[in-house]
Amino acid sequence: MSGRIWVGTRKGTFVVEKAGGAWRPRLVGHAGTGVNYVARDPFTGRVWALLGHGHWGAKLSISEDGGATWRDAPSQVKYPEGARYIAQDMYEDAASEFGVGWRISTKPATLQKLWMIAFGPSGAVYVGTIPGGLFVSRDGGDTFELNRPLWSHESRGGDLFGDGEVTTETKWFGTPASEGGDFAPGIHSIAVHPRDPARLLVAVSTAGVIETTDGGETWRSRNRGMTMEHTPEPEAEWGHDTHYIDVCAAQPERVWQQNHVGVFHSSDGAQSWKKVSAPAQGVHFGFPVAADETDGRRAWLLPGKSDQQRMTLDGALFVARTEDGGESWTQLRRGLPQENAYDVVYRHALASRGGTVAFGSTTGNLYLSEDRGDSWGAVAHHLPPIYSVRMD
Repeated sequence: MSGRIWVGTRKGTFVVEKAGGAWRPRLVGHAGTGVNYVARDPFTGRVWALLGHGHWGAKLSISEDGGATWRDAPSQVKYPEGARYIAQDMYEDAASEFGVGWRISTKPATLQKLWMIAFGPSGAVYVGTIPGGLFVSRDGGDTFELNRPLWSHESRGGDLFGDGEVTTETKWFGTPASEGGDFAPGIHSIAVHPRDPARLLVAVSTAGVIETTDGGETWRSRNRGMTMEHTPEPEAEWGHDTHYIDVCAAQPERVWQQNHVGVFHSSDGAQSWKKVSAPAQGVHFGFPVAADETDGRRAWLLPGKSDQQRMTLDGALFVARTEDGGESWTQLRRGLPQENAYDVVYRHALASRGGTVAFGSTTGNLYLSEDRGDSWGAVAHHLPPIYSVRMD
């Protein structure tokens, strides 16, 4: 059973704890500020919040005492001078086969969003951002630097730093999740291998899944088996709209992915993927997925209708669970509203640990199960829109 649940919302950081037999949320910081993501570093005990101040920009915030007090991180994420990226802005084009065209330009890189944070041993901290930068700290967050091999990967167009050659062609497309307004790529998933900290998987909207096995010196795509039926090249190496990936801690060869075009599972550490969608059971489109930490065949997800209609299926809320690697799925509805429910659950707003599963929605509803999803109860109905849910 989980001890504490950290919730990032549009108007502050909340912690959820169990007292007197009931789970209760309380505001512990950043009142009125957007909190894109909040999580505790299991190696140091520090709690990190990724803030989006709107007018004041993005900022990292740290608590050393479980959320009682907060301070700005000693080092803030900032793109170094000379960093740039190739932007592809879509526009309507009636003459095009698909009705759209793309304007290509090279833009200076400025921080548009702090999207995800992950932790490794020996003081390693990783932050994923829009426009698609992975920032790395080796000293517990005292300093951060941009991982340049990934930033200037050939799939992005070559050397995107300084005066090097840029091909003006990129396989990294954008995401509408930016706080800065640009349709720029973003890193929303970072999975540190539990037994080999030099091995990381990251996922990009929109490019796909990318892996390093040497601590970030080199990177390669991990998109084999993924398809994009809505594009002219459905089996292309790049351009996959991965929504989120999650790795089983005890069986890291088991990796789960919710994608724009369906649900995928890997049993070989993302070397290859198998599509395990079940549209007849409502399992296809969505944003989050959570892998069980002990049994990699078990996972949960929150189905949605489509990217154009971001709502539940038929106004009923349910969680889908598999126990066999996606061969079959069960709809879990007990305790969840089955009419007039139009919750949207973002990619970071579903979590599981020790048989406890929790998720939060953009309508401020926070639900929790203590029996692996068989039954649910509402923790809160009137929180601000929920961006992330993570467990200690």
